[in-house]
Amino acid sequence: MPRTVLITGASGGIGRALCEAFLAIGDRVIAQYRSNPAPLTALQSRYGDRLAAVQADFCLPADVKALADFANRTGVDVLINNAGAAKLALFQSVSPDEAAALFAVNVESAMRLTQLILPHMLRQKHGRILNISSMWGTVGASCEVHYSATKSAIAGFTRALAKEVGPSGVTVNCIAPGFIDTPMNAALDAAARQAIIDDTPCSRAGTPEDIAPLAVFLASDSAGFITGQVIGVDGGLV
Repeated sequence: MPRTVLITGASGGIGRALCEAFLAIGDRVIAQYRSNPAPLTALQSRYGDRLAAVQADFCLPADVKALADFANRTGVDVLINNAGAAKLALFQSVSPDEAAALFAVNVESAMRLTQLILPHMLRQKHGRILNISSMWGTVGASCEVHYSATKSAIAGFTRALAKEVGPSGVTVNCIAPGFIDTPMNAALDAAARQAIIDDTPCSRAGTPEDIAPLAVFLASDSAGFITGQVIGVDGGLV
């Protein structure tokens, strides 16, 4: 039976790959985007009304609530908190407003959306929550201190919530990608990019398609005894 999968940050590289992977196995997908629906257009032409694209700005709590209200009309079986923002800058040059925006998008929106979606999962005694973090949440990154802190918070959120909702049949896991070829990483210059690849045992950047199959597995019934885990997909870098 098709499930309803809510994926945030769906117009980014990883988000679009996640949408395509779940659509390909027959699920319905609610795809949140902030400002650019174009990457979802081709998917809509292929999968029709099984993909619903919904605009929401995760800096605005009202938008988070509106997205949850839309999704809760049918109920969400799988929630993937993938939306994220980054800021490449020295720690002392990041303003309080910039820091607050990073935490709003990367942490607060994910936690609030989960709060709003979770009651349906608890009622049906089954659900899958996946959070997309980053290897920098595990090891930290110079010039991405605030971003690293937000992703570390997501890992802690994952582990704690897994303990709380496990008895109700809901699993909570986290995927921590390494260096992935996405628009978010396009700001890196060629030397920085090559340095990361040189440090990666698999000797290449990852792709969104390296992430999506793990998400599909963790959302499946086969992964019902896996919860509270932060799983790296980083080519061996961490």
